[in-house]
Amino acid sequence: MILNLKDMKLINLGEQNSLLNKFVSEIRDKHIQKDSMRFRKNLERIGEIFAYEISKTLNYEIRDVTTPLGIAKCSFYTDNIVLASILRAGLPLHDGLLSFFDSAQNAFVAAYRKYGKDNKFTIQFEYASSPSLEEKVLILADPMLATGSSLVLAYQRLIQMGEPVHTHIVSPIASEQSLGYLSKQLPHKRVTLWVAAVDEELTNKSYIVPGLGDAGDLAYGEKL
Repeated sequence: MILNLKDMKLINLGEQNSLLNKFVSEIRDKHIQKDSMRFRKNLERIGEIFAYEISKTLNYEIRDVTTPLGIAKCSFYTDNIVLASILRAGLPLHDGLLSFFDSAQNAFVAAYRKYGKDNKFTIQFEYASSPSLEEKVLILADPMLATGSSLVLAYQRLIQMGEPVHTHIVSPIASEQSLGYLSKQLPHKRVTLWVAAVDEELTNKSYIVPGLGDAGDLAYGEKL
């Protein structure tokens, strides 16, 4: 189902019955989460499903392909794709997207929350690497959107490398608050939000409830 959030397109694939919902339930399950390899694999699978669905929105042309017995007319997408993710939690999701968009260029942003008093935090950036985004399709992946502030800052940093023709934001689990924030901060006609679940609650430290916990820690181990 496609919904409009203040004119920004929101596509919640979790509203459809598919294997996606099984993978999302497993990344949420605190018992299954104990297996970090399975957690990463499920995020990778989720990325592959999103990649397939996004591929339906691209531009295509027919080209001749030579087989051992003749010429086949085959459909190829013509858009130049750049896959971007926020380190480190976004890497398994990025790998899933890349396994389908295997000829895409890649971009990475290193960002983290720095907490101060009263559980307030600022987003700290340490690194950004990206090819030109001019006239390309940007797919920006983050496993969770809690407040949406880090993703907006990452987007603003990336578009310094050029204006993409369209941006697809991929996040398996998002909060209602983050979707509202993104709809105010991002250009509506140039952005599509792709999610698999929308949760209502945030804690006083801005963690999503029921959410899944810290995706980076679950994928790669606890950090200092």
